[in-house]
Amino acid sequence: MADVDFFWDPVCPWAWLTSRWVVNVTAERPMEVDWRFIALRIVNEDRDYEKEFRPGYERGHTRGLELLRVAAALRAEVGPEAVLPYYTAVGTALHLERRHEEFDAPAGFERVLGELGHPTRFAAAALDNSYDTVIRGETKLALERTGGNIGTPVLTFGPPDGPSFFGPVINRAPTGAAAVELWDAVVALGSNPHFSELKRSLRGRPQFD
Repeated sequence: MADVDFFWDPVCPWAWLTSRWVVNVTAERPMEVDWRFIALRIVNEDRDYEKEFRPGYERGHTRGLELLRVAAALRAEVGPEAVLPYYTAVGTALHLERRHEEFDAPAGFERVLGELGHPTRFAAAALDNSYDTVIRGETKLALERTGGNIGTPVLTFGPPDGPSFFGPVINRAPTGAAAVELWDAVVALGSNPHFSELKRSLRGRPQFD
């Protein structure tokens, strides 16, 4: 059983930064992470994108769902070990290289799949809504664990019954001892049954370097 469940949407820059922090932590303190799915397109499906979001958000969230469908196909046919390398590859393309529109065509998926050594046929999963059942189920699970009204990522310590929360939201992923120090602090807060929320509206811009 995994030490941590990490629910991610590939298009969320904050989830990406938190995932890189978790990867850095595992390099210092090995643990098993289950990379699970939460789709912002599903989280926001009852909202009016034209009125409540800036232009481009609906396509961006839909792109995230399409990317998750391919991840679900890889997990089902290749195994869970395929998920993190795939997330790393598409996250690099989206957030470091700013190649968002590349994934509006099969060629973008085929490039990533080929580089990872997977058959390019998995690219067809992007438009296969049969994978939405598992994505919707894991999205629902993440929302239930946190009480809803949250974004991405969602972490669960000691799943399935350990504490879950949205975040932490960080604008740069620490490395080495600093990564572990932040991890221990987050675990301590999240494990306290009386702790609910720590938040501020000031937020630095994402730093992906």
